[in-house]
Amino acid sequence: MNHTGKLIGTFIITVLGFFVMSFKYVPQQAVFTAPASADAKTNPLKGDAAATAAGGKLYQANCAICHGAKGMGDGVAAAGLSKPPANHSSAAVQKLTDGALFWKITEGNNPMPSYKAVYSETQRWQLVNYIRTLAKPAKK
Repeated sequence: MNHTGKLIGTFIITVLGFFVMSFKYVPQQAVFTAPASADAKTNPLKGDAAATAAGGKLYQANCAICHGAKGMGDGVAAAGLSKPPANHSSAAVQKLTDGALFWKITEGNNPMPSYKAVYSETQRWQLVNYIRTLAKPAKK
């Protein structure tokens, strides 16, 4: 290989290196905990049946693939993920404040992406409302 070929090869490797390094790897947190400030955030759509119904449509179209139609973390894509999706019907999820759920939807936790740029603030609150409907019924 001549000198020009070596320079071109070095250039290509350098550009590819910068390209690969430009993708920020976001490791998943072992425990996905919302900050205390999230707990203070109040749900402006709490109790709004229309918002809850809209959240249900969003959930079934976009979240059920991983979290399952009933939110149990058993969606068809769940098996292929690096960690299981949250079970939205569980007591652990249901005991979270609305603000914490909103924060988690907003920020994401690998493999779940951040939905800050995907859903509007209103849509994320609609999802919170819908997730509340997934609570397991109390045992009698």
